[in-house]
Amino acid sequence: MTAPAGTPGADPEPPHDPAHPGVTSTTAQPGERAASPAVPASPAVPASPAVPASSASSVGPSFQRMWRELAPLGRSATTGGYRRHAWTPADGDCRAWFREQAAARGLVHEEDRNGNQWAWYGDPRAGGAVVTGSHLDSVPDGGAFDGPLGVVSGFAALDGLRARGAAPAVPLAVVNFTDEEGARFGLACVGSRLTAGGLAPETARALRDAEGVSLATALERAGRDPEAIGPDPERLGRIAAFVELHIEQGRSLVDTGHPVGVASAVWPHGRWRFDFTGEANHAGTTRLDDRRDPMLTYAGTVLDAREQARLAGALATFGKVAVEPNGVNAIPSVVRGWLDSRAPDEPTLDALVTAIERAAAERGRREGVGVRTERESHTPLVEFDHTLRDQLAARLGGAPLLPTGAGHDAGILSGSVPTAMLYVRNPTGVSHAPAEFATEDDCAAGVAALTDVLEGLACR
Repeated sequence: MTAPAGTPGADPEPPHDPAHPGVTSTTAQPGERAASPAVPASPAVPASPAVPASSASSVGPSFQRMWRELAPLGRSATTGGYRRHAWTPADGDCRAWFREQAAARGLVHEEDRNGNQWAWYGDPRAGGAVVTGSHLDSVPDGGAFDGPLGVVSGFAALDGLRARGAAPAVPLAVVNFTDEEGARFGLACVGSRLTAGGLAPETARALRDAEGVSLATALERAGRDPEAIGPDPERLGRIAAFVELHIEQGRSLVDTGHPVGVASAVWPHGRWRFDFTGEANHAGTTRLDDRRDPMLTYAGTVLDAREQARLAGALATFGKVAVEPNGVNAIPSVVRGWLDSRAPDEPTLDALVTAIERAAAERGRREGVGVRTERESHTPLVEFDHTLRDQLAARLGGAPLLPTGAGHDAGILSGSVPTAMLYVRNPTGVSHAPAEFATEDDCAAGVAALTDVLEGLACR
């Protein structure tokens, strides 16, 4: 196998992404290769997340090299977190990195109609393909492992197969699904939803970010055709199995003693927008009894959601809020809060969200605040393909089966192709934050497990 190209020196004074202060953009000009910038030293920012050099013998040099090249891209110099939002310069850097990895291995690189990237080992048109991979975008100030671990491990597993002399009988591919996190346009898994037909193209084109830029405009600015997006059943019809490796989001594997687990199911989950409408007024002259303050109703609803989730054995989180007019000395006129809710089954999820909506409405009536709710997305319960799931667990020596409350591209695709997931142990359980972590030995175990799985599925 051709070794991936080494990390070039950083360009002097690389441009910055004005939409995301503190994030360095290294998008290459036509005909140039994007450089991997050095992360500015700061005592308040942890070192660039890297697999320690001493572990090279366990994870392998190709994993080391890829992780080192990818680590600086889209990383905030102030927080140490990642801001790789869809169709931004940082996202473009990651996409260029993916193309480089494909080229270094002699793989066929494709970008489909929805912006998903594919690196093919074998004929993409042959059918019966086995695909692995994940995503490279991030939540705001996200961790290094959520998504990229699956993509890097996918390329490393292909390297491992070649090192073993394994001869695939069917095409293999590594994929980078676009906009999995939904950090910019508010809807998760846009690339896989469009491909599987779970998101109407006109709905996707109309999605807008916080600056009012539509997805259609963002695609045009990135040189893509927004009219081309939509279902891709022909592509999915050529895939026999998709296996996504992912950092564990939680810490169940710590209790089992296993470095790698197999996903059993994804809890049903969704996002709801709550609009609380009151009356703007002066913070220093309006008596408390005369106020119609939507912030109070919102705050009470946050507490109600937490209690209702505890009683239901489920999860409810208000993690995003927008305030109008958003002045320190002004009582708000409108507060918008976004609820993320997840539960083990659909009836529990429905009952939980209904209880939260009811509590918000009752508070609003008492406090003179209007309350309106709208469901913005919903993903039903996903049971991963039992045959594929059990085959993976058996091949990995009885790896534990784990359910999860986190959504993934594998879950979106599960209605179209057989899918499965591998989880790599997360010792702290932290995810969607800079402290997200996996040890070098567990990363190595994940690559080895994925290599074994791909060999079993594709090298029959």
